Amino acid sequence: MKISVSQLPGIGQKISMKTSEDNMLVIIVHHTGKRELYFFDDADSDEADFAMDLTPDETRELAAQLLGATYQPADIEKIRMFKKQIIVDYIELKAKSFLVDKTIEESDIRNKTGATIIGIVQGEDVIAIPEPDTVLKPGNILMSVGKDEQIAALTKICNGED
Repeated sequence: MKISVSQLPGIGQKISMKTSEDNMLVIIVHHTGKRELYFFDDADSDEADFAMDLTPDETRELAAQLLGATYQPADIEKIRMFKKQIIVDYIELKAKSFLVDKTIEESDIRNKTGATIIGIVQGEDVIAIPEPDTVLKPGNILMSVGKDEQIAALTKICNGED
């Protein structure tokens, strides 16, 4: 990104940021605290494609969000490594499964398959991090996490194949 700063006599300061995709973002910071934000799809264009005014508080909030104050995206390489090892899947519990009408604790799913139930969808209800005494019912959707072979083992059990 190429950044240039110039003084605007009697107004304030102009900050121009040209991106690697040849877009441009221009911020005019007035002496009064007002900020004007302009976006140019084509950095060489004379007319902005989008413009808006921001108060000092709005500017600080925008900057905080851009800096990652409330959300930090995961490192894509870590995600790729993680995805090769761990799977999150939604598995329907069929009526013929021996898990039906058992609690999570009674089912012993973790010890039998290695997979962990991290959520259950029961009709319109969603149970996040279900308690060990949660009863499994036919038609439940089990949000499960584990390695590929662990999820496959749980899927077989849920289908009544084991």
